[in-house]
Amino acid sequence: MNDFFKLKEHNTTVRTEVIAGITTFVTMAYILVVNPIYLAEAGMDFNAVFMATCISAAIGTLIMGLYAKLPFAQAPGMGLNAFFAYTVVLTLGYTWEAALAAVFISGLFFILLTVTGFRETIVEAIPNSLKHAIGAGIGLFIAFIGFQNSGIVVDSPATLITLGDFTQPTVLLAVIGLVITAVLMSRKVRGGLLLGIIITTLIGIPMGVTDTTWNAFSLNIMPTFGKALNPGFSDLLSMGGGFVAVASSIFVVVLSFVLVDMFDTIGTLIGTGAKAGMLDENGKLPNMNKALMADAVATAAGALLGTSTVTTYVESAAGVSEGGKTGLTAVTTGILFLLAIFLAPFALMVPGQATAPALIIVGVLMMTTIKNINFDDFEESLPAFFTLAIMAFTYSISNGIGAGLIFYPITKLAAGKPKEIHPLVYFLAIIFVLKLAFLPR
Repeated sequence: MNDFFKLKEHNTTVRTEVIAGITTFVTMAYILVVNPIYLAEAGMDFNAVFMATCISAAIGTLIMGLYAKLPFAQAPGMGLNAFFAYTVVLTLGYTWEAALAAVFISGLFFILLTVTGFRETIVEAIPNSLKHAIGAGIGLFIAFIGFQNSGIVVDSPATLITLGDFTQPTVLLAVIGLVITAVLMSRKVRGGLLLGIIITTLIGIPMGVTDTTWNAFSLNIMPTFGKALNPGFSDLLSMGGGFVAVASSIFVVVLSFVLVDMFDTIGTLIGTGAKAGMLDENGKLPNMNKALMADAVATAAGALLGTSTVTTYVESAAGVSEGGKTGLTAVTTGILFLLAIFLAPFALMVPGQATAPALIIVGVLMMTTIKNINFDDFEESLPAFFTLAIMAFTYSISNGIGAGLIFYPITKLAAGKPKEIHPLVYFLAIIFVLKLAFLPR
């Protein structure tokens, strides 16, 4: 194991990597029930989507661990599943089978982009200041997810967001968990994040927050398996309006899946890699192309199994913060996704209020990359600020990267420094402007 994953070279141990993998899984286990709920709105079978979620997450995460040898986990992406159900199916009128076909096409397109090296070229073109901003932005984003999941922050018709009701048992449990996790981290307890999640889950039982009800799941994936191919493709091509209308509609939907997934994945890899100290002096992540290939293959496989786009998960930062540095972390998480098929009630027992403190703490840890941004240099600081702020405020890694890439050439050209702009940045900036103007959200 040491030879394969190079544990000593990365100054880590099997115990550290396994704990990191468990932490990542527990932190993102909510997707096992949330993803089926979202896709069921589009008319898909809940239990079949649950199976597809577990298997596709395991496939992507195991490829990430065994092939790319990086500590990142994958699963059907939040936001992308909502876009799939509420925009593509319920608003644009696609059948869910046709939507799966569109996801499958985007997966094949990802594979092509990765084989040609274009996706890695995009990563290299992103300025270092934006790469550091992506890490900090993910910190704000993941902390916001934690505050939201805990109920500490709730929506408000007057101010968009406000403080939640601290008299509610759910919010109180999250606060207790946050205090426990903060104490463990302050005392530098190994596995502090995971231990905090476990203790908070147990405290939630007498409080009535942790659900100990045993819910049976049907292990039948056939209602969604292969439906992307048949009738998915025929549904996709038989939409009314003529060839041009159908082709343009398919192009818009596929492009939407491609752009969001590509930049969500790139952002997570760069941001979390920066936090783990994995980036080299040029801001490049080792085995980046292999990591992108894992994402591409998992997306195509997930569509065939019956779920929306699979992407690299921002919650991987929880495992990295526990010391995960190699593919063994991802392998551990991937195995747990497979076991979750048979132990679903245990996997889903952990309430969001128990994992929320870990996400908030990870957000704090991720913010350390902000110190590498020169805020005294306005043409660097403005795009960087927009990257991290838009990422958190619009609930989208892709939106944040887009904002940074749009404003970076603007500020550099205004400062008379066109040579500092990679030619590909102009192209990406135009793509994001067109995305904002024409693509559905």
